[in-house]
Amino acid sequence: MPTATMTHPSLPSTAVEDTVAATLAQARQVLSIESEALTAVSRQLTADFVTAIDLLQQCQGRVVITGMGKSGHIGQKMAATFSSTGTPALFLHPAEGSHGDLGTLTRQDVVIAISNSGETPEILAVLPLIKRFGLPLIAMTGGIDSTLSRQADALLNVSVPQEACPLGLAPTASTTATLALGDALAVVLLERRGFTPEDFAMFHPAGSLGKRLLWTVSDLMRSGVELPIVSSAAGFISVLSEMNQKTLGLALVMSATQGLLGIITDGDIRRGVTQQSDVSQLTAATLMSTSPKTIRPDALALEALRHMEEHRITVLVVQRPEESTPCGVIHLHDVMRAGIA
Repeated sequence: MPTATMTHPSLPSTAVEDTVAATLAQARQVLSIESEALTAVSRQLTADFVTAIDLLQQCQGRVVITGMGKSGHIGQKMAATFSSTGTPALFLHPAEGSHGDLGTLTRQDVVIAISNSGETPEILAVLPLIKRFGLPLIAMTGGIDSTLSRQADALLNVSVPQEACPLGLAPTASTTATLALGDALAVVLLERRGFTPEDFAMFHPAGSLGKRLLWTVSDLMRSGVELPIVSSAAGFISVLSEMNQKTLGLALVMSATQGLLGIITDGDIRRGVTQQSDVSQLTAATLMSTSPKTIRPDALALEALRHMEEHRITVLVVQRPEESTPCGVIHLHDVMRAGIA
């Protein structure tokens, strides 16, 4: 695919091309600096990283993450990542902490404090209570000889060779490195905990993975008055009327004493009409299939979808193995609407 060429009415084409090249070169330089920062932080890992993981795994309360400014934004993302991967976590704004929010701390918590310099005043202001509570403190800082680093039980060095900002002022490479190291903590910790996709789905019930791994047939099935039910003696018109009224494209043929006798689908109706010119002679007993496909109500909705695809059908009867009476039906349309596919 050809690359679009930027044009400018007041500049000659060579000047435009030079501007494009310079802009792309500057962008690549930023990405190169940030990439080098990640490599540097990786090389700086020590046994303190293992200590940090041990402290987090042993935590009986919450992981409380605190940071000011850009470090605070990174801390909020880290707290969200920890929480979604099985480690209860929250973000504590250090300035608000000095004005009452430190009351959220419990003696079972572990604190991660983020400060590039290690001398952020708002962070240092909350250290006394953290130490008074005897809470384990993990420091993520580029100031390895700072006040924060000296108070830490585990020091994670996030110093970088240079910031991507040409002025050396805006946190860029350092925040990227801190964010990546936070991800490393979360991923190693979830591996330690044996965290599974099913566990992940528990914390993401509205997401597609949550729906696929948590929603059961009973969550989506039609039941009660929604079910089209006829007796085996019901005539063709009665069957058709019940199917049209309930709009599921099927009818359950039921007996008061024997329970489910069979199922009638749109396909059974078409076959019956083709084989019998006088539809008044057709009954539910002559139309029905006597071996309908069934599924348990506690089965995953994803399993129901697989059964339907395997047998090329659009509906399953929901029935407990020990019971003769079905408790519902599940239709392909219901599964698709729920976003299971």
